[in-house]
Amino acid sequence: MASDTVVEEVHVGVPRIEAASRALTRPTHRAAAALIAVVLLLVVAVAALQSVRAPAARGIDAPAAEFSAGRAFQQVRTIGAQPHPAGSAAAGAVREHLLTTLRGLGLDPQVQETVSVQGGELSSSAGGIGLARLGNVVTLLPGTAPTGRIFLVAHYDSAQTSLGGNDDGAGTAAILETARALTAGPRLRNDVVLVLTDAEEACICGAQAFVDQHPLARGGGVVLNLEARGSTGPAIMFETAADNAALARVYAGAPKPVGTSFAVEVYRLMPNDTDFTSFREAGFTGFNSAYIDGAAVYHAPTDTPAAMDKDSLQHLGANALALTRELGDRDLPALRSDGDAVYFPVPGGLAVYSGALTWPLAGLALLAVLALAWFSRRRGLATGGRLAGGFAAALVPLIAAPVAAQLLWAMLKLIRPGYAEQLIDPYRPFWYRLAILALTATIVCAWYALLRRRLGPAALAVGGLGWLAVLGLVLAAFAPGGSYLAALPALAGALMGIVAVLLRGWWSVLAVTVGAAVAIVVLLPTVVMFFPALGLALGAAGAFFTTLLALAALPIVDLLHPEAGGQRGMVALRARRLGGLPTLVAALTAVACVATGLAVDRFDPAHPSPTHLMYALDTDTGQARWLSQQSKPQEWTGQYVSGGRAPVLDTLPAFGPAEVFSGPAQPAGLPAPTLTPSADTTTGGLRTVTFRLTPQRAVRLITLHVNAEATVSAATVAGRPVPTDRKAGGPWGFGFVFNAPPPDGIEVTLTVPAQIPLRLRAMDASDGLSALPGFRPRPADVGVVGSHSSEMAAVAHTFTL
Repeated sequence: MASDTVVEEVHVGVPRIEAASRALTRPTHRAAAALIAVVLLLVVAVAALQSVRAPAARGIDAPAAEFSAGRAFQQVRTIGAQPHPAGSAAAGAVREHLLTTLRGLGLDPQVQETVSVQGGELSSSAGGIGLARLGNVVTLLPGTAPTGRIFLVAHYDSAQTSLGGNDDGAGTAAILETARALTAGPRLRNDVVLVLTDAEEACICGAQAFVDQHPLARGGGVVLNLEARGSTGPAIMFETAADNAALARVYAGAPKPVGTSFAVEVYRLMPNDTDFTSFREAGFTGFNSAYIDGAAVYHAPTDTPAAMDKDSLQHLGANALALTRELGDRDLPALRSDGDAVYFPVPGGLAVYSGALTWPLAGLALLAVLALAWFSRRRGLATGGRLAGGFAAALVPLIAAPVAAQLLWAMLKLIRPGYAEQLIDPYRPFWYRLAILALTATIVCAWYALLRRRLGPAALAVGGLGWLAVLGLVLAAFAPGGSYLAALPALAGALMGIVAVLLRGWWSVLAVTVGAAVAIVVLLPTVVMFFPALGLALGAAGAFFTTLLALAALPIVDLLHPEAGGQRGMVALRARRLGGLPTLVAALTAVACVATGLAVDRFDPAHPSPTHLMYALDTDTGQARWLSQQSKPQEWTGQYVSGGRAPVLDTLPAFGPAEVFSGPAQPAGLPAPTLTPSADTTTGGLRTVTFRLTPQRAVRLITLHVNAEATVSAATVAGRPVPTDRKAGGPWGFGFVFNAPPPDGIEVTLTVPAQIPLRLRAMDASDGLSALPGFRPRPADVGVVGSHSSEMAAVAHTFTL
C-alpha cells in the first residue's frame, strides 16, 4: 500500500523506497509462498513439456486401422539398408520395393520417369541451375465423390553419404504404412495421391517434375509433406502455405498436434527448401512436418535405421494418417481462407486463433503494461525514474544471455574442435542445452540481485514486461505469427500484476503465479522446439526465449530472494548474501552441465568426429588436389590439406566462390567426360551449338560451365529449356549440374554470340575415395560430414569450340 512506503535518503535525485515495499507481492510467509509458487509452476512446466513430446510407438500388433511405427519400421530397414542417391542402383532397388509394396496393397503405382529442372546445394554454386534424371513413384487412391485431392509426399532417395534411415526413410515408410491403413478401411470421399519423389537431395527435382509435368497435379490440392532432419523428437509442423487459417484448425484436430506459427515465419526467412517448396510455389496448400532433433546424423553415414527413435516415426505417421482421413471427407475448396492463423502448443492440444487478433493483442499487452506501471507508481511501489531505469536495465539480460550462449558454443569448439563441423548440434546436446538454460538463469539472477535494492522489484518486473510488450509489437509488424510469444506473456503478466498490486497478500502470490504460468505455457515449448531447430550453433535463440520467460516470471524470482527492506547491519549483509544464492546455484549448475556434456558427448566409433574430404583431377594439366570444406583441418584431414582457405572457382566452377583447404594429390587414372559436337550454326550474329556431354565412368553428376564472355541467351539440356540469367561467377557464366546422367550422356544446345570464342568446362563426379592413390582409411572414431560434396571424386576438362 502507498501508506506503507518508507522513503529514505535522496540518492542522485531519486528517492529510495525500501525493496520490501516495492515488490508486487508481500506474502506474510515468504518461504511458503515461494515454495507453493515454484511447485505449481513446475507442474505447469511438466504439462507444457508434454505438449511437445512424441507419443509412444505402437507395435506391429496394433489394430489394422491404426498407424504402427513397428510396422513402418520394417519398411525403414529395407529403404535404409544402404546409401541410395538418385540414379544409383540402390535407388532403383528402393523404387522396386516401393512398387512391390504398393501393388501388394491392391494399388496401381506408376513410375514418372523424366528429366526435371530445379535448384540444389551444388547447383546453387553452379549458378542455381540443377537438373536430374529421375523416377517418381505415384499412386492414386480414388475417392468416392472427390472435391479435390490430398497429396502425401516424401522422398525416397538419400544423400550419397547417408543410408537415409531417417531422411527420408521415415517419411517414405510413414506413407506406406498410411496407405496400408487406408486400404484396410472404407474409401475416402476425396482422392488421395501418394507421391514418393526421387532426386530431392540432389535438387528437389522430383517434386518439381511432379507439379510441372504430372496430370494428377493439375488443379492443385492439399499437400502433407513428411520429412526428417534428425533422428528423434516430436514431429513438428513447421511450414504451411499462405492463408493457412482453415488448415491450422484442421491440424489442431490431429492426435498430437505440435507446431507454432512462429516456426512458419522463421522458415519463410531461411534459404532451406524441401519438396513442399515446389508444391507451395505451384499454388498447392498444405503442411510440412518433420522431426528435427538428433541432427548430428543429418545426411551422414550415421543416419541408419538403428538411429531412429520409433516414437518420432509414430508421431509423424499417426498425424499424417489422421489428417488424411479428416481431409479425405472434407469439402477441400472450403479450406481456402484469407489470412494466416496464430497457433502454438498448449497442454492437451493446439491453441489457434485468427491472425487478425495479432495487432489488438499486441496493443492490449502494451496498454496493460502501461497500466501496471501507473498502478505501481500510484501505490508507491516505484517512481517514474525507477520505472524508466527498470525498462532500460531489462535490456541487459536480453543481450547478455544470447551473447553468453554463443560464447559457450565457441568455447566448446575450442575444447573439442570436431564440434566445428557439426553445424547444427553435437551427438548428445542435452547437457549443453541445460547449460545454456542455467547460464541464462545465472545472468538473470545476478542482474536481478544487483539491481533489486536500487530500482525495486516492481520497477524491474514492469521493465521486463515492457520489453515483452515492445517485442510483441515488433513481431506483429515483421513476423505476425510470432507476436504471441511476447504479447501473451506480457498481457497476462501485466494483468495479473495489476491484480497483485490491488489485492496484495496471498492473492497477489496467486496472481503472479498465474501470470508466470501463462509465460511457461507459451514460451517453454518454443525453447524446447527451437534448440534442435537452430542447434547449439545458434544457441542464442534458446537463451533469448529463456530470458523472455525469466523476465515474465520476475515476481516469482523475487520470492526466491530474502525480504530486503528495513534491515541494518549484519541482518542486511546476511540478506544480501542469501540474495546471491540463486545466482550461485545457477552458475554451479551451468558449470556442472558443461562438464557432464563434455564427459558424455565424446567422439567414438558410434559417434565419429565428422571430416570432409574430396578429390579433384584437372585433366588439362594432369594435376590433382585434395580439397576440404572443413572450417579447420583436423588431424586426419591435415594429412591431405594444409595452408589457408582459397576459392577453386577457376578450375571447379561447380563449387562457386566457396573457399576450401587444398593439398597436392597423386593423379588417378580417371577419364574426363567427353564432349562431342553434332551441330553448329550461325544466324544473325548468334551461334547455336549442339553437343553431347558423356561421362566415361559411373558418376553421380556431371556439370558444364561456359566462359563468362560468351553470354548464353538460350539453353536446352536433355530436351529441357533452362534459364540462362544466373551465373557461376569469376571467369565462368552460365552453368548447370545434371544429376544421375544416363551412361550415354546428355544432349546440350547453347545459343551464344557468334564472335566470341566458346570455352566449356566440364566436370563429372563419383562417390568414394577409397580406390584413389594416396588415400588412407579413416580411424574408427573419424567419420564423414553430411555434405553433398563429401567423398566426391571429381574430374574436369576444358573444351574449346
